[in-house]
Amino acid sequence: MKKTNGLFWLFLIVSIIVYGLVQFLISTGILNAFYSNTLIFIVINIILAVSLHLVIGITGQFSIGHAGFLAVGAYVAAICTKLQLPFPLALVIGGVIAAASGLLIGIPSLRLKGDYLAIATLGFGEIIRIVFVNIDYVGGAAGMQVAHLTNWTYAFLCLFITLLVIMNFTNSTHGRACISIRENEIAADAMGINTTYYKVVAFAIGAFFAGIAGGLYSHNFYIIQPTNFGFLKSFDILIFVVLGGLGSLSGAVLAAILMTIVSTFLQSYPETRMVIYSVILIVVMLYRPTGLMGTKEITSYLGKWSFGKGGRLHGK
Repeated sequence: MKKTNGLFWLFLIVSIIVYGLVQFLISTGILNAFYSNTLIFIVINIILAVSLHLVIGITGQFSIGHAGFLAVGAYVAAICTKLQLPFPLALVIGGVIAAASGLLIGIPSLRLKGDYLAIATLGFGEIIRIVFVNIDYVGGAAGMQVAHLTNWTYAFLCLFITLLVIMNFTNSTHGRACISIRENEIAADAMGINTTYYKVVAFAIGAFFAGIAGGLYSHNFYIIQPTNFGFLKSFDILIFVVLGGLGSLSGAVLAAILMTIVSTFLQSYPETRMVIYSVILIVVMLYRPTGLMGTKEITSYLGKWSFGKGGRLHGK
C-alpha cells in the first residue's frame, strides 16, 4: 500500500479479502454448516464485544446488562420478520428499539457510578428477560420460533458497519470526550464537557449495535428463549471486553474470537467444559492482567507507520 493510503482503505481491503475468501469456502462446501455457523456466531460475539467496549472501554461506564439489549433486538427483529418485513429492515428496527431502551435506562441510571451503575444495568437486563417470559405473543418461557435468515453476508456486513462506526466515533471529538470521562469524569466536567450527554450517547450507540447483534442471533437459530439472555450472557460479553483489554477495540475483537472458538470446541466435553473455560481465563489473566492487548490497538504494531490527520499514513 502507498504511504498516502489511510486506515479506512486498509480496513476495507482486508474486509473484502476476508469476506470473499470465507464466502468462497462456504459456496464450494469446503466449510460445512457447523463451521459456517461458528463463523457467524463469532461475528455476532464480536459485534457484542465491540458495542460493550464503547460503553466500558471508551466511556468507562461499568455495565453488566448488555444481554438486555441483545434480547430486545432479538425479539423485535423476530416479530418484524414474523410480520413479513424484510430482514435488513427488521435488523434496523431491532437496533433502533434497543437504542431507545438504552436511552430509557441510560438517562436516569448513568448519573450513577461504579457498582451502583452495574447493579442498575443488571436489574434492567433481568427486567427485560422477565418481560419476555410473560408475553404470550413471543411464546413466553417456551420460546419463539424464528425463521433462519442470518447468513455470512448479512453477518459480515453488520460487523463491517459496526467496526467502522465505532472506530470513527472513537477517533472523533465525541470519542475523545468519552475517553476524557473515562480517565477523570470530574476533570472532564470541569472542562465543560457534558458528561451525562456523552455517557448516554455512548450507551445508546452500544445498545443499538447490541440490538443488531440480537437480530442476527435470533435468526441464526430456529428458536429463541428468554433463558438465552440471562445475566450470565451479560457476563460472557463482559469477559470479551475485559480479557481483550479495557480500552482496546482490537483486544475486544481478538478475545471474542478466541473465547467463542474455545467455548464451541469444548461443547464435546460438557462435564468439564466450564472448568477448562475458567482455567483458560485464569491463566490468561495471570500472565496478561491488562488483557490480551492492554490499551493498545493492533495498528500500534504496524511498525514505523502511524496514522495522522485525514487518515493518512506518516512515517514516525
